[in-house]
Amino acid sequence: MSIIELKVPVIGESVTEVTLSSWLKENDSYVELDEIICEFESDKATIEVPAEKAGKLIWVAEEDQDLEIGAVYAKIDTSVAAPAGGGNAPTKTETKEEAPAKEEAPANDSYASGHPSPAAKKLMDENGLSAADIKATGKDGRITKEDVLKAIDNKAKAPAKQEKAPAKQETKAAAPVAATNFSRNTRTEKMSRMRRTIASRLVDAKNNTAMLTTFNEVDLTAIFKLRKTYQEDFVARYGVKLGFMSLFAKACAKVLLEMPQVNAQISDDGKHVQYHDYADISIAISTPDGLVVPPVHNVESLNFAEVELAIKALAAKAREGKLTLAEMTGGTFTITNGGVFGSLQSTPILNKPQSAILGMHGIKQRPMAINGQVEIRPMMYLALSYDHRVIDGSSSVTFLVKVKKLLEDPTRLLLDL
Repeated sequence: MSIIELKVPVIGESVTEVTLSSWLKENDSYVELDEIICEFESDKATIEVPAEKAGKLIWVAEEDQDLEIGAVYAKIDTSVAAPAGGGNAPTKTETKEEAPAKEEAPANDSYASGHPSPAAKKLMDENGLSAADIKATGKDGRITKEDVLKAIDNKAKAPAKQEKAPAKQETKAAAPVAATNFSRNTRTEKMSRMRRTIASRLVDAKNNTAMLTTFNEVDLTAIFKLRKTYQEDFVARYGVKLGFMSLFAKACAKVLLEMPQVNAQISDDGKHVQYHDYADISIAISTPDGLVVPPVHNVESLNFAEVELAIKALAAKAREGKLTLAEMTGGTFTITNGGVFGSLQSTPILNKPQSAILGMHGIKQRPMAINGQVEIRPMMYLALSYDHRVIDGSSSVTFLVKVKKLLEDPTRLLLDL
């Protein structure tokens, strides 16, 4: 017998622990060299792990178990030969009863066939769906999050059509009966690796920084006019819409270079301040697994279209769970937009080790006094949370006023004034 140990690989400099989110191969099944056998979930991404040798797979760790980098999670008995007739062993989602001996698998069948991604599996569990209820469109027949969302939508629509027919008979229904379907049940679910890391970092930022928030409001009349006037030409030229985020990002980048203390961060030893002559702006993106903040690098050197395209690409990867560790690394300042969820005001928490974060909010039509006259204007509250150890109160207020000035007169931004 010749057994080798499989250890959790090094995933990134800052990653010290992962969660074994799912096994893709059954315990004691035969696996081929480089065949994907399981998935690890770190605080930043989900990683598929291949078999290092061919042989019989022996589980050491269980699903949802936390493992340190270098820990043994499985073993492979390389003395075990491949099953007679060749071919891959069934995946964890298959059973012996479901695989008749005489029936040949489709040409495009693989270990991933019928297996959901972690995000898809979570949605399936929450909505009581099985692989049989879903049409898989992912690579090698894998079930994606989009496949599950379509199945949920179809499931919701199906009963609605069946209930239309007997609707007329409800007029003679018996007197209402006291409801008996209420519940006081509870359930406990393990937090995902990403959610636990987010929670830890937020608590750390709250407890270990001198965080304050200053507020202002911005009149977006000029921004609305700019977008209305040039939107069609912008889309025709660049293939992407001119959104609010690129305008806010460019305004912040310009002021960050003028006020380097807002773009700085305290070193780990707490004795030094690191300044940056560039603006890598992290954009908060909501995903099914939590909030991620991948940075757009050198925003000060990009044009508006390049910023929009970069944000669009990062958002798509984030929601598909395809962001790499490199794409998640860095950032000197963060922008978060709670307005897309209806927030009117908030106090965003710092994204350590950064020293400041700008919170955008909902745009509301409000009466404003303009040159002695009352006018209805599209207004947005802005919030700047900052680390008072690095940024003085006067500097935070000045930063927000400068950003407000650029947004209310975007010509100054275009002319670099």
